Amino acid sequence: SVLTVACEQTEVLLFDPISSKHIKTLSEAHEDCVNNIRFLDNRLFATCSDDTTIALWDLRKLNTKVCTLHGHTSWVKNIEYDTNTRLLVTSGFDGNVIIWDTNRCTEDGCPHKKFFHTRFLMRMRLTPDCSKMLISTSSGYLLILHDLDLNKSLEVGSYPILRARRTTSSSDITSSSGSSGPRTVGSPCHQNDSGPLSDKHLSRPSQREGGSPRNSLEVLTPEVPGERDRGNCITSLQLHPKGWATLLRCSSNTDDQEWTCVYEFQEGAPVRPVSPRCSLRLTHCIEEANVGRGYIKELCFSPDGRMISSPHGFGIRLLGFDAHCSELVDCLPKEASPLQEIRSLYSHNDVVLTTKFSPTHCQIASGCLSGRVSLYQPKF
Repeated sequence: SVLTVACEQTEVLLFDPISSKHIKTLSEAHEDCVNNIRFLDNRLFATCSDDTTIALWDLRKLNTKVCTLHGHTSWVKNIEYDTNTRLLVTSGFDGNVIIWDTNRCTEDGCPHKKFFHTRFLMRMRLTPDCSKMLISTSSGYLLILHDLDLNKSLEVGSYPILRARRTTSSSDITSSSGSSGPRTVGSPCHQNDSGPLSDKHLSRPSQREGGSPRNSLEVLTPEVPGERDRGNCITSLQLHPKGWATLLRCSSNTDDQEWTCVYEFQEGAPVRPVSPRCSLRLTHCIEEANVGRGYIKELCFSPDGRMISSPHGFGIRLLGFDAHCSELVDCLPKEASPLQEIRSLYSHNDVVLTTKFSPTHCQIASGCLSGRVSLYQPKF
């Protein structure tokens, strides 16, 4: 019932998505850029910021924050919420994933603990059933924590490693990831030739005999079309609403190519207990306009998972797995196929950075670099 908008200059805007009426502006929601907003229920929502904090808000009383959460040491970029444990999960450019117990919040904050740490962390997501955590990095790796247990803290070296591998070859995580220096994507995302974990941890044998233990870590280098061994940065990460697939926006380290890619989750035990598993398979992809280089473009699935809304230049493209917007499971190709463009919508005068489907209305929102928000509603 409310559209919330995170803004660069410390603000959060609230709109009525049906009438497009502006409801309220939280002019000093944070002391720096607001990056992400997540509703915990029908009234409580959380915001995170480059000021390293997370704030909790109540729609019934927006004049003051419920509380401010301190724990990160760098820009906070993602907020997730585990509906099973009712724990808030955040990640930032300090490389930390932190768990917050919002049931025990006070005006001074709430209990929290560091759950996981990796270098070059960009985005973190939970699958819809909260059974897995996916983490993307600016050095092109995708980390998957299987059989997720948020009640266990993961110190480096204390969790089982599933052998790292590329999704289409036997390359391991020690392969070169490409870039020779930092780049700017709205905010710094550092490149490095080394992977997110040290070799001594990767040299441990796979512990899949007898089934994966809780919080088993898998490290993958997703195949990206047109990559040409130059490495890539995974800037945006989304999950299919039914947990069937992950949606990535990738850009080459040289910033001259940008791709939207869909990867199917492949579940089940491997053929041999000691063999490296490969949980992702590239099913669909499409090259993007590569306009607004250096800025992160956030894309999304529709609530039913049949369509993808993707920033494309000064507008958005609606993409399907086929021309009929079929379910992913009904049109899985043997080899990676191009996503089908269903419709293009252009109403901005600047580069579109984010787009989102409404979970309840037949409506799409998009936001551009200059701050304009557009709402689209199909006509039947």
